Amino acid sequence: MKTIVLDRDGVINEDSDAYIKSPEEWTPVPGSLEAIALLTKHGFTVTVATNQSGIARGLFDGVALAAIHHKMCSMVEKAGGFIDGVFFCPHGPNDGCNCRKPATGLLQQIEVEFQCVLPGAYMVGDSLKDVQAAQTYGMQAVLVRTGKGAQSEALLETNKLEDVPVYDDLLAATKQLLLSGHD
Repeated sequence: MKTIVLDRDGVINEDSDAYIKSPEEWTPVPGSLEAIALLTKHGFTVTVATNQSGIARGLFDGVALAAIHHKMCSMVEKAGGFIDGVFFCPHGPNDGCNCRKPATGLLQQIEVEFQCVLPGAYMVGDSLKDVQAAQTYGMQAVLVRTGKGAQSEALLETNKLEDVPVYDDLLAATKQLLLSGHD
């Protein structure tokens, strides 16, 4: 089984410093739905691992988050793709949990749920936390410039992570991944 892990905000959908608090605020990044459809077509198990501290901050609740994820999955399916699982951390940055990226608890949950092995698999994100989580877990980190990716790209060299491939968006990253024979 080929599994890929995607961050949500800034990779699949447009990010917001005010948080995505409702389905109405959820807008896909251009090309992201097409990218997930391509991954699905090429046999990938597509999973999402996302920090959602807006819950801990009281900005939205689990019902609102479920509605957001329902919209995301429905739009992906209309585009011909499928998201096999959405895993999220509801905790705040200072809660000391093991699931908030760059911790790897969400990745462990994905392995248990799908009985897969993630080391060596791809993880696509737009932040240094995504890259760090992927590398800590032995995954192949990919950074996209959408969302916070352009700012995060500048931090790669500072954090001695120059070997991380960077693409303009999820669609460009997906096409390169498939072109390089990882389908």
